[in-house]
Parts: sequence; structure tokens; C-alpha cells
Amino acid sequence: MICWNKIEDFHIEEPTALSLGKFDGVHRGHEALIEHLLEKKKEGLKAVVFTFDIPPKKLTENNNYRVLSTNKEKQEILKERGIDYLLECPFTKEVMCMEPEAFVAWIVKSLHVKSMVVGSDFRFGHNRKGDHILLEKLSATYGYTLRVVDKIQYEGRDISSTFVREQIIKGNMEKANDLLGYPFFVKSEVIHGRQLGRTLGIPTINMELVAEKLLPPKGVYATAVEIGGKCYTGVTNVGCKPTVNHSNKVNVETHILDFSGDLYGYELKVSFYSFIRPEQRFSSVEMLKEQMERDIETSRSRMMSINGDM
Repeated sequence: MICWNKIEDFHIEEPTALSLGKFDGVHRGHEALIEHLLEKKKEGLKAVVFTFDIPPKKLTENNNYRVLSTNKEKQEILKERGIDYLLECPFTKEVMCMEPEAFVAWIVKSLHVKSMVVGSDFRFGHNRKGDHILLEKLSATYGYTLRVVDKIQYEGRDISSTFVREQIIKGNMEKANDLLGYPFFVKSEVIHGRQLGRTLGIPTINMELVAEKLLPPKGVYATAVEIGGKCYTGVTNVGCKPTVNHSNKVNVETHILDFSGDLYGYELKVSFYSFIRPEQRFSSVEMLKEQMERDIETSRSRMMSINGDM
């Protein structure tokens, strides 16, 4: 997959099928858009996703907005889906103020668009004045076909990034994963920690994530870790480790079951399946170790019931 994040690179000679949107999390609602692009690939068109390099909401929420998937994670997901081009458009003032008609003229000509697919709630252009009705009106002028996809529902509610985010914030990983269509995950390089887990006989990997990544609530989770193409059960703590640490900095720390080896410097993917318990302070390191051992068995049991023998 080719990924561009500079406007001057946005030029494709081959005919394309294009979808536009935030694609945060690339959830089940986005899958219908992607499926249309893949259908058009069979007709000889290149599959293109146009999104922004930062979520527009980030500019209006004092940098407190957190994403379901970082740009790097989004790239990985879309590549796996079979997308040919991902365009991460810089959210510049020029782009923000572009009138909808001018925006359509720009992308259709620059990207050689022959087919377009958007959600029924898609808005674009200055003050969000553009919608699928305008896209339909302009399709004859610019020679593209348009497909508008209705929202997919889950338990009577539209699937959206907001819906997924609400479930993750609650720690309801099972429901969040149903909405996503895959397990919510974090991906980062393994860094050096204090190695307390190793002294307790329960070694852990530490991950420091980018600030804009949404994390579930502080607590312990049943997880899975991919290493060298193999999947291992994990038990993951999201939080500050209050029993042994006086810092408020939130980290992600995972014990990998039935694995031994040096993983420092490796980039690993940790997928969240189930909330086990909130993070808590213990009166002694020994009590912490006893609880960690119980957490390991809980994670093993839950992952067995979810995925069988990993």
C-alpha cells in the first residue's frame, strides 16, 4: 500500500475508486465502504482511502481528543484490507476553508476518480456544507459513479467511532471488539522498565504509547500478544502501578504466558479481549504477586474460552 501525507503527492494516473472519511478505528461501519472499494478493484480500479492526518475534532477539543487507531495502526489495518493508496491529507487552513464544489473538483481530477463511496452521514468542505446529495449532483459533471452506504446498526444504534470509544472508555472490551470487528489493540516498541516483575518471577514487557492513543480504564485485562507470527495469551496492566510506583504516568505492561526471551526493541501488538479487575494498591509486594498469579489464571481461562488453545 502507498501512503501519502503531503498534498503535493496527491496525484494518481490510474483510474480509482475512492472513499472519504475519518476511518478512526476502521470499524464494522467502515467495512461496507471498504467492501465497495474491493469490488471496484476487481473491475480494474485502484482502491483509495482519503482521510486526514489528524482528526478534525482534535483542533476543537484542546488536544484532549484520543484516537482509536493511530495513523500507523490505521495504515496497518487498511493495508491488510487490500487498500492500494491511503492519503492522509494535512488539515490545513486552506483545506478547511475549501468550498465543497472546489474540493470535489480537486480530488476527482488529482486522483482520477471513477467511482466514489461514502457514508450517508458524510460531510465535507467549508463549514461541512457538502454531503452525499451534492456528490450525486456533481457526479454527472465529473464522470464518477456514487454509492451511498447506510449506517450499520448494533443493538439498535448506528456503529460509529463514538460508539466504539464509549465502550473502550467503560472497559467493555467484548462489546468494543464486536463493533470494531477485530480486537482493540495497541502497538509499540518494548522499552526497559524497572524489571520488578522479573524479580517476582513474573517478567513483563513495558510499552510507552503515543499521547493521542485512547486507552481503556486503568486495570488488568486478558490480552493476546503476537510474537513472530505466533499468538500468546497475556495479562496486561494499564495504569501507574501504585503499589511500587509514585508516578501518575500511565503505561501498558504485559506478562506473556508460556514465553521466555528478550523482546527489548521489538515492536509488539497487544490485543485486548476482556477486563479482569481495576488497578489497585496492595499493602505489600507479596500480596501484589499473589494477585498477579490469580490474574494470570483468570486470563488463561478467559482466553481459552474465547480463542481455544492459543
